[in-house]
Amino acid sequence: MHEIYTGAMVFARCSALLLTFPIFASPQFPARLRISLALFVAVLITPGLASQATLGLGFWDLVADLLREVAVGLLLGFVGRLTFNALEFFAGIVGMEVGVNMAFIFNPLSESRTEVFGTLAYLLGAMLLFTLDLHHWMLGAFQRSYALVPIHRAGISMPLYHGVMSRVSEVFQAGFIMAAPVVAISFLISVTFAMLSRAVPSMNVFAESFGFRILAGLMVTGFTLNLTAQHAANYLRRLPDDLARVAKMMALT
Repeated sequence: MHEIYTGAMVFARCSALLLTFPIFASPQFPARLRISLALFVAVLITPGLASQATLGLGFWDLVADLLREVAVGLLLGFVGRLTFNALEFFAGIVGMEVGVNMAFIFNPLSESRTEVFGTLAYLLGAMLLFTLDLHHWMLGAFQRSYALVPIHRAGISMPLYHGVMSRVSEVFQAGFIMAAPVVAISFLISVTFAMLSRAVPSMNVFAESFGFRILAGLMVTGFTLNLTAQHAANYLRRLPDDLARVAKMMALT
C-alpha cells in the first residue's frame, strides 16, 4: 500500500513537471506519451522512495498530498521553462532591433504564430537540451528532488519566493546579454543616420536606414550565433542545479 501511495505521488509530480516544461508541454507532444513517460519515471524512482512515504490519515490527507506534489512539479517545470523564456526574450529583442517582428511563421512546437527569431531560438534551445545530454541530468535532478523535498514536506517560504524571483530576473539579463551585439550595431546605425540627417535634412532617415538595419542585424546575428549558443548552453547546464536549489527551498523544516 505504501508503494502505491508513493508511486501515485511521484506520478503526480512528474506529470505536472512535464505539463509545464518546454518540448514535453508542446501540443505536438502526444498526451498519451507524456502520461506514459511520467508513469515510466514513477516506476523507476518509486522503489527507492518507499521508505520515506507515510500514508495519509484519510481521503482528504491523500488529496492534500496529491495537490502538494502537483504544485511542486509545476514549480519545477516553471523554473525549467525560464531558460527557454530567456531565449524567447533574446529573439524578441533581435526581431525588434532588426525590424522583422511583423514577419510571423507557424511554430510547430506551440501550434501558434510567432516571430521568426522566436521559433529559431526555441529550436536552438531544444537542440542544445538533447545534444548536451541534459535530459538525463534533468532526470537525475528530479530524483534528487525527493531527497531535498520529500513527499508531503513541501511548503512556501520567503527564501523560495526570493529564489524564484531572482531566477526570473536572470531571464532578462541573459536575454539581453545574448542580444547585446545586435543592439549595439543597431544603435550605431541609428547614430550614423541621425548625423546624416543633420547633414542632409531632405533625406528620409527612416526609409533609408531600414534596409541597412535588417542587413547589419542579420549579419551580426549570424556571426555571433556561435557565442549565443555557447551562452545558452551555459545557461542550460545550470538547469539541474537550479531545480535542486528550488526543491531545497520548498522543503519544510
